[in-house]
Amino acid sequence: MTTLWERFKFAVATDMDKVLTKREEKNPIALLNQYITEAEKQTETTGKWLERQAQLTRKLEKELAEASAMLDKRTSQLELANASGESDLADFAEMEVAAYSNRVAELNASISENFSELNRLEQRYEEMKHKVKDMKVKQLQLMGKENATRAHYQMDKVLSPELVAERIGSYDDMASYIKKLGTKIEDDYERSDMERRLEVLEKNSAKHQEIG
Repeated sequence: MTTLWERFKFAVATDMDKVLTKREEKNPIALLNQYITEAEKQTETTGKWLERQAQLTRKLEKELAEASAMLDKRTSQLELANASGESDLADFAEMEVAAYSNRVAELNASISENFSELNRLEQRYEEMKHKVKDMKVKQLQLMGKENATRAHYQMDKVLSPELVAERIGSYDDMASYIKKLGTKIEDDYERSDMERRLEVLEKNSAKHQEIG
């Protein structure tokens, strides 16, 4: 009976640990770990977008340099064509000057807008990195609290078991519940044992009658 009773108490304690483990899976630190992982991925992706924005700005600056150089060249050629009386060349050069002037103006506006956008993106990117860092600090703080809580819980199971019992009910309720279940198990065991003995007695009696 003692072995059966000890097995029952061990089963109850195991069930309690399973319930507490399921609760711990939903604790703040588990959720924070998931959020930090997602935030780090988003920050990494944002960093790639930021680099692409910088690359696009550099390409616009290259286009501006080329357009400005052509504008200067066509302006000089227009002056030369006018001075030489080459009207058809002057008309062509004038058209080219107008086209390159518009392109230079458009590129300057685009680059200015890109620089402003790049500055805003860089500021927000730095904010994201600080946010992730802050969350990691919070993670360490929560890990410290979680570690202390787990340590206290393990100590309480030895030093103050009634505190552990309070997690699923009062100590008296738990003790009463276990006692009732224990009594029922003992009664069932004893009744089953009696039933087996009666069956054996009946079989033995039947054999004796057949022999007689």
